[in-house]
Amino acid sequence: MHLRRSISLAVAALTAGLLTGGVPGQALAAAAPTATPLPLSTVADVVSAGDRVFVSGGRSATDVVVTSAAGAVVGTLSDLPGPTDLLLSADRRTLYVALPTANAIAAFDTGSLVESARYDTGAGECPSSLALTGRYLWFGYGCDQWGGNIGRIDLGRQPARLSTGVASEDFYNAPLLAAASQNRSVLLAGQASLSPASVYAYGISTSGALTLLRTNQFSAVGSNLRDIALDPTGATLYTAAGSPPLVQAFPFANITSPTATYATGPYPRAVEVSRTGTQIAAGADAAYDPDVFLFSADGTELARYELGDELSAGGLAWSPNGARVYAVTSDWTGARPATLHVLPVPAA
Repeated sequence: MHLRRSISLAVAALTAGLLTGGVPGQALAAAAPTATPLPLSTVADVVSAGDRVFVSGGRSATDVVVTSAAGAVVGTLSDLPGPTDLLLSADRRTLYVALPTANAIAAFDTGSLVESARYDTGAGECPSSLALTGRYLWFGYGCDQWGGNIGRIDLGRQPARLSTGVASEDFYNAPLLAAASQNRSVLLAGQASLSPASVYAYGISTSGALTLLRTNQFSAVGSNLRDIALDPTGATLYTAAGSPPLVQAFPFANITSPTATYATGPYPRAVEVSRTGTQIAAGADAAYDPDVFLFSADGTELARYELGDELSAGGLAWSPNGARVYAVTSDWTGARPATLHVLPVPAA
């Protein structure tokens, strides 16, 4: 399971162009964001380790691009079969990369950019989403319709131990996963690509067993789920779905009616909670202006940004210090390269 690979660093830095940040009527003015073209035609995910940002190219790509905190390209994790979901360890020293076309998950040192481990998830599993709760690395998998489920890798064992089919529910495809940074006893799974959509709240035992606690009532979440998130304590879950035209917050203990909503406009595509849990980044379809919004937890709009291209589903990430939000976009026609947008967060 342990494979080390030398990664060639690309020293070239691309020039960042400026976009104009829209100023909402009652929101604080935000500094102009920057936009950096990436050596990718498509993008799947983005995460920030603080000094470095990682952007994956998706199932048709072979690279994860590495940038500085300001967005300048500084390196590449190359020769990866279809890198999709990205996940950082709690100390941000390890980057996990889902490789659905290889039925594997790769682990990289975020400092040296050297691959430290590769975990085989089994033939035909197609791991596509990741979450971490202490020693347990979770992955949502599924290659075929109604072949989706949740797998678990026990990183506390040497060698690491793999378990699949740990959820009692079958999913239409690979479920979206989300974990809470300060609560290792809960896991959230979302059923994408269906109308109405569903989310499932699980409890995690000390042995890593999943217990279904609850799911949402019919149509409460909406349809065509694109992204989910949990606040750091695991008390509140967030959903971005094609319908309704807003991001919703629900109590993890009772997924019936939203306690807050975030007005993004039609076809929300991404939602991400800040490390403190006090701010929400949410994005919607590029055909409707603007594309990305920042909100306080109660739904008050703080800032908004126009990106110009289509925001990737789930394509938002907060910097650990909360000073920036990263957004990844791509041109659906393929005429322009994918872009990393660095969005400065206005001071309170």
